[in-house]
Amino acid sequence: MKTRTRVLTGTALAVALGAGAFGAVSASASPAGTAQAVAVAAKKDGPSEKNFTTTTHLTVDAATRAAQAALQAATAENQKVTVAVVDRNGNTIVTLRGDGAGPQSYESAQRKAFTAVSWNAPTSVLVGRLAQAPNLKDIPGTLFLGGGTPVQANGAPVAGIGVAGAPSGDLDEKFAKAGVDALGK
Repeated sequence: MKTRTRVLTGTALAVALGAGAFGAVSASASPAGTAQAVAVAAKKDGPSEKNFTTTTHLTVDAATRAAQAALQAATAENQKVTVAVVDRNGNTIVTLRGDGAGPQSYESAQRKAFTAVSWNAPTSVLVGRLAQAPNLKDIPGTLFLGGGTPVQANGAPVAGIGVAGAPSGDLDEKFAKAGVDALGK
């Protein structure tokens, strides 16, 4: 019986060592080869290309240029504002809080940018829509005050720029438009 136990133990050890060696060989396979195999399998067995869309997004550099242009336009008129740029999904890309901007301006700028990109319209236009649909203002994250403007590519919203802190929504929106204009340069 001792011999049989030794044989079984030896066999189990040999199988384990063999599996370990096989795993080591498999683990050292070329990553590029593996990636190609996965790509081929995904293309062959995965979802069809017709199930996907391509979207346009602002780069961080472009969002920063737009925010800086909006902030410079406000500073040139001695206005203390905060500028926020959000992507198509309403996620903040960049926020610049100008010197002396009020504490409420940070969140207000983000919410104006979110509102503008969500409805693909300047927030000053959206304020007028509240008369027909007053419950719009109850949607979380929105702010229906002038100062937000969408950034469009081929007519579709790709980002929003919000400015808050000037004494009027008209001024805030003027500065937000300066940010959009900077993207055309």
